[in-house]
Amino acid sequence: MTHWTETDIPNLTGKTAVVTGANSGLGYHTARALAAAGAQVIMACRSESKATQAMDALRGEVDDASIEFAPLDLASLESVRTFASGLENRPIDLLINNAGVMAVPYSKTADGFEMQFGTNHLGHFALTGLLLDQIRDGGRIVSLASMAHRWTPAINFDDLAWEQRRYKRWQAYGDSKLANLTFMFELSRRMIAARRNIIVAGAHPGYASTNLQFVAAAQRKSMIERLVMTIGNAVIGQPAKMGALPSLYAATASHVTSGDYIGPDGLQQMRGHPEKVGCRKQARDSVIGERLWSVSEQLTDVRYLSD
Repeated sequence: MTHWTETDIPNLTGKTAVVTGANSGLGYHTARALAAAGAQVIMACRSESKATQAMDALRGEVDDASIEFAPLDLASLESVRTFASGLENRPIDLLINNAGVMAVPYSKTADGFEMQFGTNHLGHFALTGLLLDQIRDGGRIVSLASMAHRWTPAINFDDLAWEQRRYKRWQAYGDSKLANLTFMFELSRRMIAARRNIIVAGAHPGYASTNLQFVAAAQRKSMIERLVMTIGNAVIGQPAKMGALPSLYAATASHVTSGDYIGPDGLQQMRGHPEKVGCRKQARDSVIGERLWSVSEQLTDVRYLSD
């Protein structure tokens, strides 16, 4: 059996890709591979200093890489709108909604949303809607989900801000990843109904060893959590370069169709090469998808042009 790798990415010369959270981990390797294939890559990152370091490293790996930085903080709708306005009228071929936070202590975004749902889902919902009219015919939108979408009973639409319940940070992370996947399927249905020639797909990296695992430990000042994550990354995790393959596959493989969900082909989807995988039934539920869409529009005040 032949496994799909970066070498299978087609020539992307003349294509423009936006990658959120491109300064480290999966986002960095996604941006690097797309740039190596000839794409113009817009690295959408919160920190300019970290983005600059990442771009220097990327240029050291890819000769003549066509890359640029644009500031984006997904925890601020003002930042999302500013980012989108900076790209106004600029054609986009690939939008990779990669950035996210994981299992952080309770806090709120600049707009008062629970941090994980607000950053991982609502920020990307708003960004995608604001850029949708600029995505070229034949373009693609890829939403990064996670195995964690199976970890939550359901999205609690009556308490999205976790103000009526004791906060469970891992469940909240699962909520946000379930929302990412539910949004992907709903957007796919809407693009098909609107007869837009845009492929909307999802991907998850399995267990990839990145810095994402250590952010919450640092915020909580927990040496035990850091130790657990270190062991998990070493024993279970696959390299971030491998973890980025499902996103790259979803963004570039020729036989991907709208609504596909791509993950690793190994045991329990933890590691391996990309292939089409299944997900929990709830993520594909159109009634839940429509409700999430309506709530997201209300909270972000972003209406999609296809509506």
